[in-house]
Amino acid sequence: MSAYDDLMAYQRETEALAQIAGRLSWDQETVMPRGAAPQRADEMAAIEGVLHARRMNPRVGEWLERCEADPTLDAVARAQLRHIRRTFERTTRLPAALASELARVTSRAQGEWALARASDDFAAFAPTLERVVRLKQEEAAALADGGELYDALLDDYEPGATAEKLTAMFGALRPRLVALRERVLGSDRRAPRVSGEFDEAAQLAMSTELALAFGYDMEHGRIDKAVHPFSSGSGLDVRITTRTQPRDPFNCFYSTIHEVGHAAYEQGIDDAYALTPLGQGVSMGVHESQSRIYENQIGRGRAFTGWLFDRMRKRFGDFGIRSADDFHAAVNYVHPGFIRTEADEVHYNLHVLMRFDLERAMIDGDLAVADLPDAWNARSARDFGVEVDRPSNGCLQDVHWSVGLFGYFPTYTLGNVYAGCLHAALRRDVPDLDAALAEGDTRPATGWLREKVQRHGGLMKPREVIASACGFEPSETPLLDYLEAKFSGIYGL
Repeated sequence: MSAYDDLMAYQRETEALAQIAGRLSWDQETVMPRGAAPQRADEMAAIEGVLHARRMNPRVGEWLERCEADPTLDAVARAQLRHIRRTFERTTRLPAALASELARVTSRAQGEWALARASDDFAAFAPTLERVVRLKQEEAAALADGGELYDALLDDYEPGATAEKLTAMFGALRPRLVALRERVLGSDRRAPRVSGEFDEAAQLAMSTELALAFGYDMEHGRIDKAVHPFSSGSGLDVRITTRTQPRDPFNCFYSTIHEVGHAAYEQGIDDAYALTPLGQGVSMGVHESQSRIYENQIGRGRAFTGWLFDRMRKRFGDFGIRSADDFHAAVNYVHPGFIRTEADEVHYNLHVLMRFDLERAMIDGDLAVADLPDAWNARSARDFGVEVDRPSNGCLQDVHWSVGLFGYFPTYTLGNVYAGCLHAALRRDVPDLDAALAEGDTRPATGWLREKVQRHGGLMKPREVIASACGFEPSETPLLDYLEAKFSGIYGL
């Protein structure tokens, strides 16, 4: 066997172990008994220790040097080496004890966050969050090697991105988003709302129908309930979760469609890349582009909501909406609110921009955890005009910080930007798309995305994937143009 063959055989075992770790996390958020949390924390720390040791094994470095000097390797092999080299160098800089402690603390913190959120008790959670932040600061210092702390964490989720570049992009987004928000909220037109209670079993049945309509392969996946919907896994085992609210079926339906976007990306990757670095989404920004275009540009578009309106009337009867146009407006109802995951497309990125600023301040040491609620509440009042009434509607609403995902939030808005670019290119390439969507047939859209984005997995770098799919460099302009056109039509602007 060649050095490359040896390296890839070793890497497949590492990837398999990482999938097992992911399955433990899925279990923890869905069916694990609450009392098992302390043991699960030790289990997660143990497997993280094994993974850390494998990823920084000196043999990996030796194999990489031999492979990188081999002129016969093709583009796929070179891409594999690029990912392995990056992981090897980052892992080597991170002390093994710190990696294991992070896994242990964040595993336990997740359950503690859920209890604090349920009881609206930030003070009970603050010491745990302080510990997570300290550990992430240590991790950032080890990885940054003298560079910006936040950039070192961001690189885990969006390789090549920097806070400086994202700040410039977000600065370009904010003025037009705020202006659109003010015009919509100042409009005389009001979107109708659904009324009544929606049976949970019926919501979940509709959720499964939607997942299948968007191409989710249930032979290699499943749908469960969780407090915070998520997607987990890759290759032949890709699972999603959703949630239900008795008076808001859209929360369930669009959470499902969103997570199916993530899952479809993983299920759509070339089978030849399974259990290799190329066998998963290349970045969270690209990942989010798939979930957001499935949820918003496709799922909340007028053509598809017309089909969904008919399906919901057959399943739920009268729910207070009289026409397909009114239903489209209801699905896209714009209102200032507390919760990011329930935010409309106009407000959503403002939620992300707030979290981006707050988490950078925490990592840089400019914002103490004890001061987070006041900082959050002040920013919420400024950005959304709403006074936060309780921590579960404020700084306890998201799971991300409890599990150490600092640097993750900005990829949500970056994913929206990418989705705007992909949607413009999709409409250009598939001009009769709405005719299919009006029949509930998403295949022209999802097939285009699979061919242009999903099948490549990690073969290209993040921005290269989007530029290759679209035929132009990604920018915020297509997203802003789409939002202004869509909501001007709904609200008569």
